[in-house]
Amino acid sequence: SRRCGLAAGRSYSGGGAYPSVSLTCPLPGVPKAVFAAAEGRERFETRVTVLENGLRVASQNKFGQFCTVGLLINSGSRHEAKYLSGISHFLEKLAFSSTAQFGSKDEILLTLEKHGGICDCQASRDTIMYAVSADAKGLDTVVNLLADVALQPRLSDEEIEMTRMAIRFELEDLNMRPDPEPLLTEMIHAAAYRDNTVGLNRFCPVENTDKIDREVLHSYLRNYYTPDRMVLAGVGIEHEQLVECAKKHLLGAEPVWGTGQSKDVDRSVAQYTGGIVKVEKDMSDVSLGPTPIPELTHIMIGLESCSFLEEDFIPFAVLNMMMGGGGSFSAGGPGKGMFTRLYLNVLNRHHWMYNATSYHHSYEDTGLLCIHASADPKQVREMVEIITREFILMAGAVGEVELERAKTQLKSMLMMNLESRPVIFEDVGRQVLATNTRKLPHELCDLISQVKSTDIKRVVTKMLHKKPAVAALGDLTDLPTYEHIQAALSSKDGRLPRMYRLFR
Repeated sequence: SRRCGLAAGRSYSGGGAYPSVSLTCPLPGVPKAVFAAAEGRERFETRVTVLENGLRVASQNKFGQFCTVGLLINSGSRHEAKYLSGISHFLEKLAFSSTAQFGSKDEILLTLEKHGGICDCQASRDTIMYAVSADAKGLDTVVNLLADVALQPRLSDEEIEMTRMAIRFELEDLNMRPDPEPLLTEMIHAAAYRDNTVGLNRFCPVENTDKIDREVLHSYLRNYYTPDRMVLAGVGIEHEQLVECAKKHLLGAEPVWGTGQSKDVDRSVAQYTGGIVKVEKDMSDVSLGPTPIPELTHIMIGLESCSFLEEDFIPFAVLNMMMGGGGSFSAGGPGKGMFTRLYLNVLNRHHWMYNATSYHHSYEDTGLLCIHASADPKQVREMVEIITREFILMAGAVGEVELERAKTQLKSMLMMNLESRPVIFEDVGRQVLATNTRKLPHELCDLISQVKSTDIKRVVTKMLHKKPAVAALGDLTDLPTYEHIQAALSSKDGRLPRMYRLFR
């Protein structure tokens, strides 16, 4: 007790206010600290409750003052087969506009400001997500706001017209961007799943902007914005509190479009077709400034992988991490991802390649593993050969060090991403929406650790039997034909057929 006593007569600025206090003793007079603690397994498990109307309420407790809460709806561009393409894009832009309770977007933002909150809406191919991050004390206000935004939007003529203008501007901007990755992603999906489900355009076509009105939107919402297709997910709040708010604001709530029976719900399963989508485009002036980006041709080649519900999803995720890649200049410091195959085998050996990156898109019923490459238009033939060769080499030997590095990198990326509350929220919502439950991070890490080189070889062999999907953008004068690319992927070395090489 004497050792931990307060020493008098010392100045605080001198740094010696407590010369005799041990570092293992708390400072005298300082309030006792309260630390976050996981009291048993139930403290970090995701809890799910299903309400009488079919709405699922999922929560993940997390220490902190703020929470992230949102509605995830099983609705997206893949469900627009019976409707005008672009409805989901419209709904994303119209989100958090005027509702039955709130006269304008400004009123909504002012309400959220009182709780230090922000809001966002994102529409993807298979999900629309309305999310709010705010002080946990304002949970009731947040859930009330989410219910009103999703089920009681006014969709005024003025708001719809403003949305049309915003979409036209976005489409124009999309075609002028130096980075063509969003455009290529659309093209590779259109090639892989021609005219069905995830192959349908995520962005509203220009010709449809004037055709989509309140009546069209209400018709779509009546079929897809139903409680059984929704999950109310929350991170950083008590489960019972979230369930009570859901019962108060979402149980029995009547939407503005009425409670008629869903009739035109599209339940199509994705049909992989393979194929090619080409867009001839002058890429010589895509960027302004004293050092513009050189003219490039962009190629993306993909093959069908698997759904995120299948066991092979984890080996495919490891394979994607093993391929890695990126731009010709590393972002984020020396050595970041430099041991991945697309860096070692492509970017390090072929100085004229500006980009080589692997992507893995996975959905409830299908998946697509693809490689995006960029080079000078005169190098297109060599670029296609190099990328097809990398696909063939995937089925070869996988080194133990290489595999362990990819698995460690995948686990590291997973855990770092899940430090963010909004990312946890999206993970909770998407998993519960698809499976009614959630695999926790340590379970996913265990699955990643179990992946063997034989698993990688097995999934690649299965993938290489499918027809390729190809997207090409830019000057395509020297682009090989689809048949030649398909033949190269069927060969042992990924080379284009000899006849093409002689007479092209």
